[in-house]
Amino acid sequence: MNNEILNSAKELVEHLKKHNLKIATAESCTGGMVSAYITAVSGASAVFEMGITSYSNRIKNQILKVDGNTLETKGAVSGDTALQMASNIRSISGADIGVSVTGVAGPSRQDGFSAGVVFIGISYKDNTNFYKLEIEPRNRNYVREQAVLLLFNKIIATLKT
Repeated sequence: MNNEILNSAKELVEHLKKHNLKIATAESCTGGMVSAYITAVSGASAVFEMGITSYSNRIKNQILKVDGNTLETKGAVSGDTALQMASNIRSISGADIGVSVTGVAGPSRQDGFSAGVVFIGISYKDNTNFYKLEIEPRNRNYVREQAVLLLFNKIIATLKT
C-alpha cells in the first residue's frame, strides 16, 4: 500500500472516530481501493459502514439507484453520476457521509473523457457536491491512487468546515 494514502486514511479514520461519524463508499474506477485503504486502518470498523464497487451501469442503476436517464444521457463518468452515487450510498447505508468515485483510469477514453478524468462526490449534512479531478494519466494505478488520495483529502477538508 502507498504510505501517503495510508497516512491520509489514518487521518480520516481518526477524524471520523473523534466526531462519531460513519462513512460509506460507492466506487467505480478505483475498484474498491477507497474501502481497502479505510479498512486497512486499525479501528476502521467503528466508522466504516459499507462499500460498493460498481463497474457496470446496471449495478449503478439497480443497486446504487443512479437514475437510468442520467447514465444514458450524462454517462457513468459525470458529475451527476458522482452526486447520485454519493447521496444514494449514504441513504442506502444510513451513514453520516457518503462518498463516490467514478472516472477513467485508462488507458482508453470513456464517455468522451480521456484517462485521468475522475469525478468524486461527497454527501454530508445538507450538502452533496462533486469535484472534477484531472489526474496525470501516467498509468491506471497512478490515476486510481491519486483519486483515492485526493478524495480522502477532500473528505477531511469537508469535515473540518
